[in-house]
Amino acid sequence: MRTFDLATGSDQFVKDIRVVRWEQYELGKELPFQAMWYSVPPGSESPLDQHPELELSVVVAGTAHVLSGEKVHAVEQGSAFLLSSTETHIVQNRSTDATLTIFSAYWMPGQGDV
Repeated sequence: MRTFDLATGSDQFVKDIRVVRWEQYELGKELPFQAMWYSVPPGSESPLDQHPELELSVVVAGTAHVLSGEKVHAVEQGSAFLLSSTETHIVQNRSTDATLTIFSAYWMPGQGDV
């Protein structure tokens, strides 16, 4: 068994968003996906993003407001959202006092098929 610790993981910052990627755990090809945690401070948001990977995100703490296309989706703690490779998106934390924490797994379409 392995444990992955958000509190002690090596992080980087994109704008003011703290990102902890799983690459640091040197899993190589052991998993059919890459993964990360990211934390959005109160009142902040991620940059506009679009990438070729599919991304499945679970809200670990807080409520995410996900802007995708012309719509805003409120995704509460314990719920998840899936972004396709064609969707531009922004993840907002509209809270004034609580950090939003999200776990995301992402992979190229067609990878990891069973």
